[in-house]
Amino acid sequence: MKRSRFSEEQIIGILKEHQAGLGATELCRKHGISDATFYKWRAKYSGMEVSEAKRLKALEDENARLKRLLADAMLDVSTLREMLGKNF
Repeated sequence: MKRSRFSEEQIIGILKEHQAGLGATELCRKHGISDATFYKWRAKYSGMEVSEAKRLKALEDENARLKRLLADAMLDVSTLREMLGKNF
């Protein structure tokens, strides 16, 4: 997955500028982002503080790690069942 040029702190700062009254198109032009990116950020980070965004990122990383562990365990189980099902 491509890494963003902007950190969570910068994204929240940009969104706070918008809340202060700056227009979305002006912000996008000023920071070099597309309208779609701005609205995606607004949907994800709207109303968050920096500490909450960091916690969200940590939870997303932990969730991805746990999903990988579950997939590995399921693969091991299916391999063992297949091996036990064969007659030697």
